[in-house]
Amino acid sequence: MEAVALSEDLSDSTQRSDSDSKQQIYFIPYSWWRDAQDSVLGDSDGKRGILYVTSQASSYAGPMKIINNIFNSDLVFNLKREEDTVHSGENGEVGVSGRDYALVPAEMWVQALRWHSDSKAAVKDGKCFSAAEDDMTDVYPLQLRLSAPRETNSLGVRITKKDNAVEFFKRACKIFSVESEMLRIWDFSGQTSLFFTNEKSKFPSYQRQSEGIPLELQVYGLSDSFKCREGKKDERAAQHSTIANSCCGSSVMMNGSGGITNSNFIRSFWGSSCEAGSLGLTGLQNLGNTCFMNSSIQCLAHTPKLVDYFLGDYGREINPDNPLGMDGEIALAFGDLLRKLWAPGATPVAPRTFKSKLSRFAPQFNGFNQHDSQELLAFLLDGLHEDLNRVKCKPYVEVKDGDGRSDKEVADEYWRNHLARNDSIIVDVCQGQYKSTLVCPVCKKVSVTFDPFMYLSLPLPSTMMRTMTLTVVNTDGNSQPSQYTITVPKHGKFEDLIQGLSVACSLGVNETFLVAEIYNNCILRYLEEPSDSLSLIRDQDQLVAFRFIKDVEQFPLVVFMHQLMEEQYMHGKMTSSFGIPLVSRLCNSASGSDICNLYLKLLKPFQTPRNDSQECLDSSESATLEEVSGTQDTTPPVLGGGVNSCYGNGVDSPLDFGFQFYITDEKGTSKDKKIGMNEIVEKEESKQLNVLVCWPKKYIAEYDTRLLSSLAEVFKSSLFAKKPQESVSLYKCLEAFLKEEPLGPEDMWYCPGCKKHCQASKKLDLWRLPEILVIHLKRFSYSRCFKNKLETYVDFPDDNLDLSTYIAYRSDQLCNRYMLYAVSNHYGSMGGGHYTAFVHHGADRWYDFDDSHVTPVSQDKIKSSAAYVLFYRRVIEV
Repeated sequence: MEAVALSEDLSDSTQRSDSDSKQQIYFIPYSWWRDAQDSVLGDSDGKRGILYVTSQASSYAGPMKIINNIFNSDLVFNLKREEDTVHSGENGEVGVSGRDYALVPAEMWVQALRWHSDSKAAVKDGKCFSAAEDDMTDVYPLQLRLSAPRETNSLGVRITKKDNAVEFFKRACKIFSVESEMLRIWDFSGQTSLFFTNEKSKFPSYQRQSEGIPLELQVYGLSDSFKCREGKKDERAAQHSTIANSCCGSSVMMNGSGGITNSNFIRSFWGSSCEAGSLGLTGLQNLGNTCFMNSSIQCLAHTPKLVDYFLGDYGREINPDNPLGMDGEIALAFGDLLRKLWAPGATPVAPRTFKSKLSRFAPQFNGFNQHDSQELLAFLLDGLHEDLNRVKCKPYVEVKDGDGRSDKEVADEYWRNHLARNDSIIVDVCQGQYKSTLVCPVCKKVSVTFDPFMYLSLPLPSTMMRTMTLTVVNTDGNSQPSQYTITVPKHGKFEDLIQGLSVACSLGVNETFLVAEIYNNCILRYLEEPSDSLSLIRDQDQLVAFRFIKDVEQFPLVVFMHQLMEEQYMHGKMTSSFGIPLVSRLCNSASGSDICNLYLKLLKPFQTPRNDSQECLDSSESATLEEVSGTQDTTPPVLGGGVNSCYGNGVDSPLDFGFQFYITDEKGTSKDKKIGMNEIVEKEESKQLNVLVCWPKKYIAEYDTRLLSSLAEVFKSSLFAKKPQESVSLYKCLEAFLKEEPLGPEDMWYCPGCKKHCQASKKLDLWRLPEILVIHLKRFSYSRCFKNKLETYVDFPDDNLDLSTYIAYRSDQLCNRYMLYAVSNHYGSMGGGHYTAFVHHGADRWYDFDDSHVTPVSQDKIKSSAAYVLFYRRVIEV
């Protein structure tokens, strides 16, 4: 048994009004149709059809002719119209021949399939299966052209090898061969009558195509059909492809622009068993790096209510005058593409027309570069909404403050205002509402709004956090610098950094940190404001945390910077400045010897082991530097305890050894004044004392200058480092999305209370959930230097996503549980990745849509670290 689906192949220039005037016709064996027609037509006049015949004996039609030339081969024949219409029940023998066919509209054909499916189910003890199991076998396309010769009672048919593959052309010759038998066709659609009236202008291509009106055929089960006519056993079930054998889907549609105006009969055919068939299992050809587009389209093309909508008469809701829309062209292009994907037995579709429209209205998708499937999805949903917006004239809506009203009352008002300007199938199905609360950190002003959303972009917890490495330097001279790596909120505050670092290095209750950024061996700035955003700290910055005792915070700072007396080759480069600045505190009035002692104290952890001849320099019996200079002070001016000099009486002082101290600027570039040992250095409290220490060459070997110069970056990325596989649940991602956090510097909020922009804290709450919930996992991160993809494995529910505990307003009328039905996947890296889609197709069957390839996939393969966009539909509770 075979069926041939005819549909008009309209060009891109076809007018929209014309595209709806033609309805698809199915070419089916009349004996198969006759069995079901009583159920389909009942007693209506539709049982009368127009009869066409062709045979060798026909006086006009003549035999079939095959025209051959050097360029092509054409199959040309005529169908002669009989003057009298034939009632389908007039002759019991009519239609029993294998040469008898019927032309029926799509609705009748699907209802006939339903009738045959029910009949076979009853025969097989109620086993549920689709007509596709036994009635749809091999599928291949066939192109033909129709014309009306001068004689008004015949149709000319031309099938060319130029329009068809060689094998398909050979099959067409077998179907329409004119041998000894007469070929008879009954038209129950009424479409062919247009050729014999003054309504031929309804065929848009008629005036443009000199070779006839182009038609596209989808041919089913040709080889098995001939076996049946010859009385051979039907072996089609064994010949089915994997997809042709799969169970039925939720919708049926044909190619071309002509549409089924009511999708209810589709559901009535497939019933409520949720069995899926070959319908909708059609791939999309890759036009060149268009896998991102194919992935998103396949997910949308299997969204239940969108399928029903675009397979129906959606043209009535096109809004070509919407200034925010795209003249209705995006909706028309998408609708036409979806119909082709749901055509019975369709072969992989080349979405060139849709790609062309997309490039026209969204230039960012022009060309053949790889793009983000979620960005395409966001544009497409918004474009479809505006093209199909039922609101022709949007009213002005003024947003009112809550004024003490309940959240429910305010949220409903926001939603009514939104619907007054936005009303489309996209709003009906895909849009929800969340509550946004902003709090000013200064005046504590609270602002609450209720905003619509089309999808949720959930951060992965790893993207919400940030690792930062700091160097901790003790100011007591008892330990070497240590590096600590801590994890802080990515959009956190400086106080989060201090808290994390305090825990990491076990900071005492009587201790505190002074954090500074180091650049070119000097202090660039201090980080002291707790409310400052961590986003102000870059990954390549170098931070030092100086560890102090709290009770000396009132004393001024002294900052020591290091410089060689002579520029020399050190640590791979010619330099004079080196090392981390050393910081401590001392009294407002201190002598040069006090400063020298303090510096030696801070340098002590960097001393290298020395030989016996130098042991005397460390003798505990050696006098202090104060004794050498003849000064006596019962209260050492150096805070944190005095330091014994390593030089005894009669031994050269540090100055004799060559250390020289200068008062300098903050960058250590000048030598304003040399500090003498007995000189009192006066310092104002409001300023820090910057001291430049000049080192003689002989001291370089006595101190570990490499350790003194060791300073880590906040974060040093490695292009080739393999990170361990992370795992997180989808609920954790949702919690991170709903967590209160400060706004970034680029998203400052204007506070009406303070009358200025500020980094307010923001809290989101889910308020109203849509029927179709689209969840975007934010795997890609961008910076000025790097683009990164997170390979975190997200464990998402596939059959019971329960959001009851995450929604702020609970309605007893709506269920908050969702079921997964599609996934857009991204494999590989940022630059050379590939997109695919997983789609649920009834029961526990899933399919992998990899461009033009559509293959079954086991359910346990759906969850992977490649999952990028998740599509959920609300569970309907009975």
